[in-house]
Amino acid sequence: MVRKSAVDRLRLIPRAAALLASTGGVRPQAPLRTAKMVTAVARWGVGAAGGYTSLATRCPHTIGLIDERGALTFGQVHERTNALAHALADRGIGAGDAVAIVCRNHRGLVEATVAAAKIGADVLYLDTAIATSPIDGLLNGARPAALVFDEEFADLLAGVDVDLRLVAWHDGDPAGNDTLESLIEGGDITDPVVPPRRSRSVVLASEAVGSTTAAGRAAGFLESAASLLSVLPLRHGWTTHIAAPLFHTQAWVHFQLSLLLGSALVLRRSFDPFDCLETVSIQACESLVLTPEMMRRILELPDEVKQAFPLETVDAVVASGPAVPGDLARDWMDTFDDTLYAVYGSTDCAWATVATPRDLRLAPGTAGRPPIGTVLGLYDEAGTPVQRGEVGRIFVSCSPRRRQDTGDDLVATGDLGRTDAAGRLFIEGRNDAMVVAAGATGMVATSDFGRG
Repeated sequence: MVRKSAVDRLRLIPRAAALLASTGGVRPQAPLRTAKMVTAVARWGVGAAGGYTSLATRCPHTIGLIDERGALTFGQVHERTNALAHALADRGIGAGDAVAIVCRNHRGLVEATVAAAKIGADVLYLDTAIATSPIDGLLNGARPAALVFDEEFADLLAGVDVDLRLVAWHDGDPAGNDTLESLIEGGDITDPVVPPRRSRSVVLASEAVGSTTAAGRAAGFLESAASLLSVLPLRHGWTTHIAAPLFHTQAWVHFQLSLLLGSALVLRRSFDPFDCLETVSIQACESLVLTPEMMRRILELPDEVKQAFPLETVDAVVASGPAVPGDLARDWMDTFDDTLYAVYGSTDCAWATVATPRDLRLAPGTAGRPPIGTVLGLYDEAGTPVQRGEVGRIFVSCSPRRRQDTGDDLVATGDLGRTDAAGRLFIEGRNDAMVVAAGATGMVATSDFGRG
């Protein structure tokens, strides 16, 4: 196995740019608008802050985010997050501080993320299913300067030591706490001063706290985007329903892709199988991101419901997380057509392989093959590569972290696997005691799509 050098990564940039162009994401613009977009990326980077700033310049009146409270254009998201960024800065939050987010899928999570990025604050995402004690330990250990949370989690977070508490979503009394909306209303919508450092995004899923390593570089961003776009048939301007929780690494990756592709992001606070199908139908979504367990719950709906919502506008259903069982993939495609793409990965590596509809038909149960720019390695306990067909520990290059026991730029997924004659991966079980919660595995997930 050969390590991926900086030269190897740079060689991927032309192909990444070509793939982006093929999605419609690169198209001629007026010179002044092009200059503003380039300036936005140069100032804010290629993450959440740069993404919404650039899209607000490119298509300010295009719908960019839809949740239960309605729709927001890219321009509105940009102005609202500017106002929130100024309000956070006025309360002493700045570059290098941490903003913890305990929210379901809705505009508040997105706006808090973007606002934090605009002032250079790190964002810590917490799984809303974690019990009280782990939440206290995680957040008190991370020492966030601000806590953004949904009202329903107020009691769960009562023991967290933090000065600034902001309610992102509430149906009743926010219990005396400030709300994101109150900070946004009437706020300064001008662009904040560019911070001296870029924001990092970290998903906390255990007592450990981690940080990004490949963040902030356009080359890394394009490499990551190219890997997925080389397999997933995503297009610029699609409407995308991300049903999987955004604090899961792979759902977060699709959030980043939505910024690259100018996708309208459709979010719902809680997953309900009927509501998911109805939402995709009403919003005419072209892509849907969910977990294998969500797929299973949808397939359990009565036949008349599934027939009423055939997902006819959807060209790509992306199942992210553990490998999709063969019978589940077959039943899904028999019900909703061959548009299923299964992305296998863990919280520590985002993705390792992608199985196309053809893979899932020809080799049921496969996790697929590594996309371009991704190196997959199977090793025995001594760190020696195993032969095709033999079971080994799965390692993957989805970030430039160096794995000392293999000598490669690889990280462990925590799974055991084998490959067939066509190079398709099959998962054979777990290799360690990593946490498996709500469809995400691992301890700490970090952004591979750049800071900001």
